[in-house]
Formats: sequence, structure tokens, C-alpha cells
Amino acid sequence: MTPFTKRTIEIIRAIPVGKVMTYGQIATLAGSPRGARQVVRVLHSMSKKHNLPWHRVVNGRGEIAIQDEEARFQQTLLLESEGVAVTGNRVNLEFFGHQPEPIDDFWEP
Repeated sequence: MTPFTKRTIEIIRAIPVGKVMTYGQIATLAGSPRGARQVVRVLHSMSKKHNLPWHRVVNGRGEIAIQDEEARFQQTLLLESEGVAVTGNRVNLEFFGHQPEPIDDFWEP
């Protein structure tokens, strides 16, 4: 597992209930500011194996980005069950966005 993948998994696991982060935020914290698509791949391939709260990740506009209608509906239900308001497929990032402090372990020279 690459250091970026490991850090990505750790960051996603740390998103608190009732909060969301964006793909870009996660990529930046994991050490690759332009790696949002890599975060998507990690979520797609490792969510089940690592029991990740995949539903707490949205795009930079706060939108649920999943194209599959059933999966998008499932993400909406999971977010709403945690108290996150989803309005028109969008989450208010100012209110529900998680802004973690950078952790030294995530930053490797």
C-alpha cells in the first residue's frame, strides 16, 4: 500500500459522524493536492475492505458525486441518518464540512 493510500484511509476513517469532507481536501491532507481522483479510486476499491465511511465524502461543491442512482440514494440516506441535511443532492459545506488540523504523520518529506 502506498503512503498516499494509507494516509487517505486514515483521513477518511477520522471523518466524524455528521460531517463530510471533499475528495480534494482528503487528497491535500494525504499529501497530493491534485489527487482527488486517486481518493475516488481508494474509496471505490477499499471502502468495504477497510470499513470506510465512504458516504461522508462529497465533491468540492458539496454534491453527492456518485452517478448510480441507487448508490446516490443510499449515500443520501446514510448522511441524513447522521443528521447531515442533503438538499437537492447537495450538502452545506460551511455547516457540515469537517476541517481537520493537519497531522504531522500525514506529511512525509
